[in-house]
Amino acid sequence: MDNAYGFTEYGGPDVERFLDLPLPSPGPGELLVEVYAAGVNPVDWKVREGMHRSFLPLGLPAVFGREAAGVVVDLGPGVEGFAVGDAVFGSSARGCGGYAHHAVLTADFTIVKPEGLSYTDAAALPVAAGTAYDSVRGLEVTAGETLLILGAGGGVGVAAVQLAASEGVSVVGTASGAKREFVSSLGATAVPYDDDTADRLAAAVPSGADAVLDLVGGDALDTVSGLMSPGCRVLTAAAPKTAARFGARQLSRGNRAETLAELARRVRDGRLDPHVREVFPFAEAPAALRAVESGHPWGKVVLEMRAGSR
Repeated sequence: MDNAYGFTEYGGPDVERFLDLPLPSPGPGELLVEVYAAGVNPVDWKVREGMHRSFLPLGLPAVFGREAAGVVVDLGPGVEGFAVGDAVFGSSARGCGGYAHHAVLTADFTIVKPEGLSYTDAAALPVAAGTAYDSVRGLEVTAGETLLILGAGGGVGVAAVQLAASEGVSVVGTASGAKREFVSSLGATAVPYDDDTADRLAAAVPSGADAVLDLVGGDALDTVSGLMSPGCRVLTAAAPKTAARFGARQLSRGNRAETLAELARRVRDGRLDPHVREVFPFAEAPAALRAVESGHPWGKVVLEMRAGSR
């Protein structure tokens, strides 16, 4: 049996449980990993609430967690390039499973963990930083251009600011007042959300934005439509109809191993800091998820499944 943390039905925190489940088996293209660390993300509680059930059907009970780092203990059929005993990190197969002592990862979105990259930092990369990397690359921003990030204080935004700024891109980002100083420290001109946000953004982007990364959704693009320069590229978390009005593409993840390899390189050479600010032992998984569900933390939250894995 394997110890895990998940939920027994869709709903609020009251449906969460520590679970004793059969040891999972890796299928074709999958790896079974002894988990040393697992990333905690807003998507985890949203899955529990049932927000993703239309496109992510789960058998219940289900285990939380979309990203993990650990050591390979078994290989599924057809998996090449990995061996039992390899230290790896990547994305949970089947959309969940990371909050457990053993998890199944997708081989195509898992890589061998480089020396010098901690398990806790590695476990913080696949979801938010992976989305940020694919987004910044997809916007094709180059040195000297201006990138406007709406929601720069969240997990994706924090990584996106660093990735763009390290390439010489001028980054302007909106963030809550409490996160303004933090976002500024990452290399962005931080604009707080308040009654003067529109005016502050106009002053920060006097010549217009060359690209916009909207991580807020809703009507956020409407508020900055006047700041988009001709030919502005836009990626958005907004609904398809809103995206269409601005000629925007919707935010998505590439789920490519090369994305993880590039993120690992950037962490090791100092261009990217995962900003793991809170590490909880597995026994405190409920508290870790509450820290993210509150909507107020800055930096990443990680579960440490095996002591000494940092």
